Amino acid sequence: NADVICCTCVGAGDPRLSKFKFRTVLIDEATQSTEPECMIPLVLGCKQAVLVGDHQQLGPVIMNKKAARAGLCQSLFERLVILGIRPIRLQVQYRMHPCLSEFPSNMFYEGTLQNGVTTQERLRKHVDFPWPVAETPMFFYSNLGQEEISTSGTSYLNRTEASNCEKVVTRFMKAGIFPSQIGIITPYEGQRSYIVSYMQFNGSMRKDLYKEIEVASVDAFQGREKDYIILSLVRSNEHQGIGFLNDPRRLNVALTRAKYGVVILGNPKVLSKHPLWHHLLVHYKEKECLVDGALNNLKVSMIQFSRPRKAYRKDDKFRQGLAHQIDAREAFAKAPLANRRGSLRAYNTDFLKTHDPVGYIPSDLGSLPSSQFSIPLIPTANGPFTQDLSQTSVSNRKNAKQNALSNLSINSSMRYSTSYASQGPFSQNSYSSQSSIGLALSQSDRLKMMAEMASQNHALSVGSLLSQDSNFYKSQGDDASMLSQDFDIRSQASQSGYTQY
Repeated sequence: NADVICCTCVGAGDPRLSKFKFRTVLIDEATQSTEPECMIPLVLGCKQAVLVGDHQQLGPVIMNKKAARAGLCQSLFERLVILGIRPIRLQVQYRMHPCLSEFPSNMFYEGTLQNGVTTQERLRKHVDFPWPVAETPMFFYSNLGQEEISTSGTSYLNRTEASNCEKVVTRFMKAGIFPSQIGIITPYEGQRSYIVSYMQFNGSMRKDLYKEIEVASVDAFQGREKDYIILSLVRSNEHQGIGFLNDPRRLNVALTRAKYGVVILGNPKVLSKHPLWHHLLVHYKEKECLVDGALNNLKVSMIQFSRPRKAYRKDDKFRQGLAHQIDAREAFAKAPLANRRGSLRAYNTDFLKTHDPVGYIPSDLGSLPSSQFSIPLIPTANGPFTQDLSQTSVSNRKNAKQNALSNLSINSSMRYSTSYASQGPFSQNSYSSQSSIGLALSQSDRLKMMAEMASQNHALSVGSLLSQDSNFYKSQGDDASMLSQDFDIRSQASQSGYTQY
C-alpha cells in the first residue's frame, strides 16, 4: 500500500519488489553509481527518471582497472550530459558559512554558487576557538612532519598531523562543541586508523569522548556533513608527489562537508608545487588564514606564494555539455518543454562507442529534424503524422502508427524503391527530398523493411545496402563496415526467429 519505496539501486532488484511497477524513479547521488546499478530500478516500468548528483564530486569506485578503462567508471548522469541532455543546476547552497563556499564556488562551479545562509547564521560567537580571523572560521595549519608508510605497507600516515588533530579536537570540545559535531577527514586508511588510536590513548580528555568523533575517508563523507571538519592531508615529501590528493573532485568533497568551520593540516611547501593546491594556499594566504606555530599562539605564516598566472582549468569532458545547463528557476518556469530539451550541437564520434546510431530513436518526433546525426527516417507521402501531431490524443497516435506499420509491407515496393535507387533510404538528402514529416520505426521493423528492399534491388545482403549509403557513413570511417556486418548478423537472426546479442 506504500506510495513511496526507498531503497538502494541494487536493492530495487529484490524479488519482493518484482511485481511493482515504478513509474517515477529518483536516484540520489547518481554520479556515485555505475550505469548497471542505475539500470536496476529503471527497468521496472519507469516512465520518468530524475538523477540527482554532482559530477564535480567523486564518481563510482571501480576496483578493476580493466573495467574502469572499458568505461564502467562513467556514471549514467555523466553519459546523459555528454549526449546533450541539459542538466539543471541547483545554485544555492544552504550548508556552509559563506567564507567556506567561496573557494569551491570559484574553483569548481565557475563562481555560480550562491549562499542561502548568511554569515551571522553560521557564526558561533559563544565558541571560544582561536580562529586567526574571528569572522572567518577556517585556517590552514602548517605541519612539516614527514609521511611514513603504514604498518600494512599499502598506505601512509603522518604522526605530526595526527598529534595536532588531537589538539584541535580537544580544543573544540573544551569550547563546548559536542564530539558528534566534529568530523575528521583523511584520504589514507593508515592515517585514519592511527588518528583513532592516538586520540584514545594520548588524548587529554576521556577516552569515550574521542570514540564519538567520526574519523573517515573522503569517499565515506560524500553526501554527509558535520558542523566542524578537520582535514589531515598526510602527504609530506620532496620527491614522490601527493598521490590522489591531486584529484580536484576529492578536494571539492573534503572542503564542502563543514557547516561552521574547517581546519586543514598539511605541508604547504610540498602542496604548493601542484597547481590545484597552489590556488588553495594563495586563497588562504590572502585571507590571512595560513598559519603556523602552537595552537594557542597561531601566527600568520611567512611563506610566500606567487599569484597564479591563469585560472586552474582541469580537463573536463563535460564542459561542453554543462555550457548549456540551466538553473532550477528556469527549469521550473512555465515554458514549453521544447525550450528546455538538450540536443547535440555536432556529430559526436563518442556516440558510436556505446550506441547503435541506426537504433537511436528519440522519445519525441519533434526533436528528429533538429538532431545532428543521421537518424533513419522512413519518408511517407501522406503519412499519419502531421504537423499538429502533438494536439492529437494518445489513442489516436497509437492507432495511426499501427495502421502505418501494417501498410509498410504492402506499399514498401512502391514507396521506397525509387527513394533507394537515387540515394539510399538512410541518407539525409533522401529524407529532405520527400516529405518533411517522417515515421520513426523500431529496429525490427526496419530490418524487415530492408530485407524486402534487398530482395527487390537484388542486393547481396542488408549490410550491402548500408555500405552503399555514402552520405550517412562518410564521416564514420571503419565504423561503416563494422555496422554493415552487424546488421547482416541481426537480419539473419531475425529471419531465424531468435535475437542474437
